[in-house]
Amino acid sequence: MSVNEAALSASVTADLLTKLARPQVQALTPYQSARRIGGHGHIWLNANEAPTSNDYQLDCARLNRYPECQPPTVVNSYAAYAGVSPEQVLVSRGGDESIELLIRTFCEPGQDNILLCSPTYGMYAISAQTNDVGIIDVPLNSERQPDFNAIIKQLDQVKIVFLCSPNNPTGDLVDQAGLCQLLAAAQGRALVVVDEAYIEFCPQFSQANLLAQYPELVIIRTLSKAFGLAGLRCGFSLAHPSVIALLLKVIPPYPIPEPVAQIAAQALSEQGLSVMRTRVAELNALKTSLAARLAKHHEVKKVYAPHGNYLLVHFKDGGALFARMAKAGIILRDFASRPGLADCIRITIGSQAEMDAVLDVLQQEQ
Repeated sequence: MSVNEAALSASVTADLLTKLARPQVQALTPYQSARRIGGHGHIWLNANEAPTSNDYQLDCARLNRYPECQPPTVVNSYAAYAGVSPEQVLVSRGGDESIELLIRTFCEPGQDNILLCSPTYGMYAISAQTNDVGIIDVPLNSERQPDFNAIIKQLDQVKIVFLCSPNNPTGDLVDQAGLCQLLAAAQGRALVVVDEAYIEFCPQFSQANLLAQYPELVIIRTLSKAFGLAGLRCGFSLAHPSVIALLLKVIPPYPIPEPVAQIAAQALSEQGLSVMRTRVAELNALKTSLAARLAKHHEVKKVYAPHGNYLLVHFKDGGALFARMAKAGIILRDFASRPGLADCIRITIGSQAEMDAVLDVLQQEQ
């Protein structure tokens, strides 16, 4: 068989295999994570990762055994940290699995819808599309808040409302008064999920204190950001025990590998929490300094809300700035393709040296 014939045969085979997949998957565009987009550089500020992690110890004596579905040490430690009971905690493979589990548990494929408020984290839509669940988009209002009145009007059409606070990528916080209005209206009708992946950078604004009052509320958390453990893939759902019990029916039997459980438990220890809070204080200080410098720069039109470990920045020419940074080996995240975010670039807060490198490029003449 010639090279051309072999290539043709491979193409035909690929087409046949593709047609075996569900139509929703065939049509799906995968979430463009920072790692999938890639790039070439030495300073990576495009994925909202912490600039450092910690050293951890592993006990390999139990690696021959299947892990516990919900490691008690991790569940109990996170419950104590979050101020809830262990029955209100589910540990999963990152916050992304929590999103997936909620949709698979509460939404009937081909029938139900979720609601999101763009621009926001892309995995809500991807998980819905993968599971053949519809999407109703109620965009953020002019103040970059959820339009609570408009959302309430849609509650009979949706099973889950996804809100992100701080919102990725804009950094804005969900207004608690509006959230309470929505939760009251959602009683017995829909779940309201608040994704708090970045809440450690502004813990005073967590909505977790509402869990006791509103059974329809679900909080998503993660160790990926402030804890510096993006590579660990460990997240949490905080919810009414009845919701947790339903999620436990759907989650795979061994979601948390033994090494992940061991490292997560150490990260949630008193010493681990102290290290995390020190990291947060350092990153918040760097963020405040960078935001002030950016706000005064002639290429910058606006710096968005500074509540996460990143800044969304509206430049006069975002594409040119992105290219200049990439040429210097600094990889940022371009949001120009998102509605309302033309010329907007998201900058992860990294180390002092990395922030200095960003400012050096900005100070260079074009």
